[in-house]
This record gives sequence, C-alpha cells and structure tokens, in this order.
Amino acid sequence: MNTVKVNNQGTSNDKKFLILIAILSVAIPIVVAMLFFMPKEGSSKVDVSFLPAFHAILNSLTAIALVIGFINIRRGNILNHRAAMLTAFGLSAVFLVSYVTYHFLGERTIYGGDGFLKIFYYFILLTHIVLAVVIVPLVLLSVYFGITDQRSKHRRISKWTFPVWLYVAVTGVLVYILISPYYS
Repeated sequence: MNTVKVNNQGTSNDKKFLILIAILSVAIPIVVAMLFFMPKEGSSKVDVSFLPAFHAILNSLTAIALVIGFINIRRGNILNHRAAMLTAFGLSAVFLVSYVTYHFLGERTIYGGDGFLKIFYYFILLTHIVLAVVIVPLVLLSVYFGITDQRSKHRRISKWTFPVWLYVAVTGVLVYILISPYYS
C-alpha cells in the first residue's frame, strides 16, 4: 500500500483533511442522536431485528482486529499493524452504517433488568455512548496520520485512540449481551 508523504509542518492537504475530520466528528454524533427522536414511519415493512446481533459481531471483530494491530506494532510489524487497523476501521464503518439503519428503521428496546445489573448496564451504556462520540475524531485522526506516514502524530494520538476504541468495541458487545433478552 502506498503512503502519501507529508511533512510534519502540515500542508494545505492536511488542513483540508483536518477540516473534513472536524466536520465528520460533529456530524456523525448529531445524525446518530437525531435518529432517536425521529418518527419510525414505515419501519414495520423492513425487518432489522437481526442487526443488533450483527452489531455485536462487528464490535467483537473490531476488538480482535485492534488487539492484533496492537500486538503487531509492539513487535515492529508495521504492515500487519496497518492491515489490522484498517480492518478495524472498515468494520467500524460497516457498524456505523448498520447502526444508523437499525435505529432509523427499528423499534427502540428498553432495558428491563433491575437492581445492580440495571445500574451496571446503564453505567456501561453511558460510558459506551460518551466514548463512542469521543472516538470518532480520534480514529479519523489516527488513520489519517497513519496513512500519510506522519508517525510521530500517529503515535501521539493513537496512545489515546487504542484504549478508547477497544473499550467502545468491548462495551458494545457487553451492552448487546445485557439488553438482548429484552428485544421483542
């Protein structure tokens, strides 16, 4: 895979991509949040009930790809690291499209547990949601700096990206496991 060489001072190309990353970092969470308030007219015609399980699979595969990428960069294998991280990015992109589709067409599911499990579920859900918003610019910046071979910037941002992204992927699976008994 070819990389675009960019100097560390920043270029007009950097500025264009950084503006795009900023726009996406704001737009994606806004669009996702709007889905929860939109009417679901005509959604009964499309069966999306399989998507939450699919999302859990995508999140699981993303977590695995992230760990593989982490192991490979620790071993100095940049090509395998890059492949794993681009796989994680691709899986997350598919997840996002599928998630938007599900919440546009599907019915809302309310968690039905109680006691400690309810507190645990909402804690995991809240931290998952907040960090899912935070991870958007972190991932986009990490990928951009990685594919443009800006290694010092990539390393600096990826120190934060990796643990947050891994947490979001793992808690996505956990949220699914905890709420799955309440899907209708």
